[in-house]
Amino acid sequence: MKSSKKEFIAEAEELLEESQRLILEIQDTYASGVNPDTVNALFRSMHTLKGVSGLFGLQGITTLSHSLETLMDDVRLGKIEVDGIVVNFLFKNLDILRDLVEKVSQDIEDSDVSTFVSDIESFRASLAGRGEAAPETGSIDESILRVLSEYEEHRLKANLKEGKGIYLAKSVFSLEVFDTSLAELTRKIKDKGELISTLPTSTNVPDGSIGFNLLFGSNEDYDSLRRDIPFEVDVLVKSRSAQQPAGVSTAAFQKNHDIHLKSTTTTVRVDIDKLDRILNTVGELTLAKGAVRRIGSELVESYGQSSLVYDVHKISQTLERRLAELQDQVLEIRMVPIGQIFTRLAQVVRRYSREIGKQIELVMYGEDTELDKYLAEEIIDPLMHLIRNSLDHGIEFPEDRKRKGKREAGTVILKAYQKGNHVVIELKDDGAGIDVDRVRRKAIEKGLLEPGVEMEEHKIIDFIFAPGFSTKDVVSEVSGRGVGMDVVKEKLAALGGFADVETKRHKGTTFMLTLPITLAIIKALVVRVGKEQFAVPLTSMSETLIVEHKDIQTIEWKEVYNLRGDMLPLIRVDRFLGLQGDATERSFAVVVGFGERRVGLLVDELFGQQEIVIKSLSDYLKKLRGFAGAAEIGKHEVILVLDIESLIDESVVKQKGGTHV
Repeated sequence: MKSSKKEFIAEAEELLEESQRLILEIQDTYASGVNPDTVNALFRSMHTLKGVSGLFGLQGITTLSHSLETLMDDVRLGKIEVDGIVVNFLFKNLDILRDLVEKVSQDIEDSDVSTFVSDIESFRASLAGRGEAAPETGSIDESILRVLSEYEEHRLKANLKEGKGIYLAKSVFSLEVFDTSLAELTRKIKDKGELISTLPTSTNVPDGSIGFNLLFGSNEDYDSLRRDIPFEVDVLVKSRSAQQPAGVSTAAFQKNHDIHLKSTTTTVRVDIDKLDRILNTVGELTLAKGAVRRIGSELVESYGQSSLVYDVHKISQTLERRLAELQDQVLEIRMVPIGQIFTRLAQVVRRYSREIGKQIELVMYGEDTELDKYLAEEIIDPLMHLIRNSLDHGIEFPEDRKRKGKREAGTVILKAYQKGNHVVIELKDDGAGIDVDRVRRKAIEKGLLEPGVEMEEHKIIDFIFAPGFSTKDVVSEVSGRGVGMDVVKEKLAALGGFADVETKRHKGTTFMLTLPITLAIIKALVVRVGKEQFAVPLTSMSETLIVEHKDIQTIEWKEVYNLRGDMLPLIRVDRFLGLQGDATERSFAVVVGFGERRVGLLVDELFGQQEIVIKSLSDYLKKLRGFAGAAEIGKHEVILVLDIESLIDESVVKQKGGTHV
């Protein structure tokens, strides 16, 4: 993809993200009165998107954003009154724009948006004139009204409708400082109410000066305005109900709003692909570091402790330290706070809760927990589906909750925290919980479980991750047409993570997603199975041990080992991969996974740990079961990295007769 196109996509995504936030703000406030600044900001976002897309020659996005800009212009001029219908229409078209930008990222340009534009025009026509009639301007001088723009006249009438007083501040400034002085006066007026218009004037203005009449609306009383605005203030229309909000002192206000031409930010936006290329280089240097260390060891064996060998050893240690620092710094750049993702999910909760008519209170913890940028973006879709699933399947309608003695508003908790080299994301709701008996019946109905087979409750719940599995008879647009939980599991497995579920009937459900902090450069244990070597990510490991074959037991057709009183399921990696292992009476066991999902991988030999950069397999090899990718070690040897999640599934989900959950 061309760098210019990447720049457009980054800019467009920021504008769409900001637009969604603004629409949500409008959704939350339209009943009590929309902030005109919010409407103007949304109007400007559409205008900017139109300009940016036009600059890159993307006619479809340009045309559609122009139509939405026109719609927002009608809203800001009071020609269309905002309600739930308008908000939903804006959300719908925002999704269309997002799809068009997504197509651009796939090198597909969809320039035919005539259907969408016609839809917007029809919508505008259907709402034309539906806005409430604004009051007459009454005693305001005609000379002022004549110079107001259509938007300014609309805002004047809106302020009158709200019962605010209308005032005119008459100011005169020296030409040398008028820009900063006018900006300061503007900020003071905005602190008191809404600035409607700034009108230049030449009446009673001495030479070397410039005058402005600032028309504004405010609920403040006249004495307060005179005290804080150091110019003549005329009352054009008295306020119907003056109120005294807590104000900010002039000194503090000036301090917080000083004008700075110099940017205060020290951040730059970096393409993640550029960081990936740096990491690839770091990976190559890691191999070089290992080679230097190996050469040093060989020199010691050949020449003893000579000065040359000592120099090579010092260089090797220096290279190792500096490379570790470089690696840590690059990884730190890739890390982003999970709060960025939580904020987006919060918008989804607010939007969909209104659509389905449920009251949802969202609580977030651990927003500062950091995760690799790539992982953070990839985990959005699984989290999105889980949240929609909680809203649709989990949280009950207010009347049902009240009948059960619960608060009418359901609670969804998003929580993130670090656990060793992993990040755990918990999604908890206080809804109806998962009906285990219903899951069992559906599993039998779909042929996933044989009737009469006894299973532990947590294993039954794992059936919800089976492809196409759903306990809901009615298709819902919110939770996703009965599919998706299998995609959640597949996505997590691809990222080296896994999901756990805890549920209590009528109490709620908790999904716990465990992910490695980064996939970039990881430490791995190199093992041997038969004649082949493999890498096991240390992030998945808890310990290693020696297992005597005579101590292996068989329970429910599965091999297990008594590890400190707990039965640890075992997987013979040679059998799993179809290899010829060593014919010995004992093996090494690498314990991987957490909690209920722990298994022991039986291998022939352990070689020690190495830092590796995992490379994805080609499309031809991606369907191979049991491998997460490949890595280069030693003297440029390529070894396969074991996919721990698929190996655990092999152990945990196998039932009698080979049936898989």
